[in-house]
Amino acid sequence: MSLNIFLVSIIAINVIFSIKGFEDLNFFRKYQFHIGSIRVGEQYRMITSGFLHADIPHLAFNMLSLYFFAPVVCEYMGNFSFLLIYFASLIFGSLLTVFFHKNDFSYTAVGASGAVTGIIYSAILLDPSLSIYFFFIPIPIPGYIFGIGYLLYSIYGMKAKNDNIGHTAHIGGAIGGYIFTLLKQPNLFFDNTFMVVALAIPIVILVVMSKQGKL
Repeated sequence: MSLNIFLVSIIAINVIFSIKGFEDLNFFRKYQFHIGSIRVGEQYRMITSGFLHADIPHLAFNMLSLYFFAPVVCEYMGNFSFLLIYFASLIFGSLLTVFFHKNDFSYTAVGASGAVTGIIYSAILLDPSLSIYFFFIPIPIPGYIFGIGYLLYSIYGMKAKNDNIGHTAHIGGAIGGYIFTLLKQPNLFFDNTFMVVALAIPIVILVVMSKQGKL
């Protein structure tokens, strides 16, 4: 896999920003996602929090996921579209989090998970044959199965509220990646109709559950 300067730059910014956050608690608190601060005007946190991480494993998982999925988006859509989808997914993740947690002024979060999930969703749309390998599972998992399962798990996590994972940002990021990929590549509606419909299922479930007050 040849190195892509745009992908390398995004990873480098995440690493540098996160390491600074590990070493400087004031820096971390100034730029993390925090509902109370965002609601009094510090909207920059909706972007800067996407470049901070809680610890090294959190950073490593997100950057490895980005490293393996981003090249698919770059190959099919080009570097500019990769950047557009990355930042659109980051912002969508933050906006959805604000929407669902707007009254929880103490809610905090960090991580590139929303942006990375958007890239994963985009890659799966673009390459339906994409498979994902895990060290503990000896067979490849179809990308769309992983994408749908991951989003359904995130919806469950939003409802259960039994951990500190930013499930809402994952879903918002996936929605951002889904929408902007289809806007840039509308031919996918016809070329990969099954994938377009299948990946929409968790999004539709989220909307229905939200309207019914179940989240």
